[in-house]
Amino acid sequence: MRTLVHISDLHFGRVDNQLLAPLRELIGDLRPDVVLVSGDLTQRARSAQFRQARHYLDTLPKPQIVVPGNHDIPLYNVAARFFRPLVKYRRHITHDLAPEFIDDEIAVLGLNTARSLTFKDGRVNREQVELLHHRFARLPREITRVVVTHHPFDLPSHHDHDDLVDRAPMAMEVFSRCGVDLLVAGHLHTSHSHNTAERYEIDGYAALVVQAGTATSTRSRGETNSFNVLRVKHNEIQVERYSWREGMGFGLAATDVFCREGDAWHPAP
Repeated sequence: MRTLVHISDLHFGRVDNQLLAPLRELIGDLRPDVVLVSGDLTQRARSAQFRQARHYLDTLPKPQIVVPGNHDIPLYNVAARFFRPLVKYRRHITHDLAPEFIDDEIAVLGLNTARSLTFKDGRVNREQVELLHHRFARLPREITRVVVTHHPFDLPSHHDHDDLVDRAPMAMEVFSRCGVDLLVAGHLHTSHSHNTAERYEIDGYAALVVQAGTATSTRSRGETNSFNVLRVKHNEIQVERYSWREGMGFGLAATDVFCREGDAWHPAP
């Protein structure tokens, strides 16, 4: 079994500082095999905010798979937005926009969905998806395949279709061919876990989608700050949501269990 901690939407520049130390301590106690950070490390892609994010990431366990979000691209600096959109992210966080972690049980790959031409929406392109296919297709089937993005490939029922990453159907077809098991994302500041069977009718295939709320931002959008812990086995994934409770810290709030049948993930009976 592998333990993955999934945090998202830190938004340094608008963080609730009282959450930072308890979150760091709990993540350390959980002893994760990998920490997943699914974008929006900053509020406005400013150098000071990236430095704060970098310092915080340095206090968390390694290895880490980190991807940028739309807030990590400058909003008001037009020249930087269109000509050097991720220069500060690369300088302070990582040069690698397609990070990976692979061992004998899991393969985790990050995809950059942040784009200059849209203020909040995301996109993947054919080149990114084919690279992912190449990396996953060479692995033994018993290795659980995980994709980390900022923008989601599926949504809770009450969210607008426009929040989906652009070109998601194309990507899902490729994911089905290389056996992607788990899609991890942020962006919505909403916690949710389900499978892709309803939105994408791909014969015999349904990936598990896990959405994280915001771990530390004051922009809670009606949901308390939270993060996920994923317990990953070959044919079972347990999704634990830890939520902030004032005066009590982060505590386990909900647990969902999913099982694989063939190439499809479903809620455990």
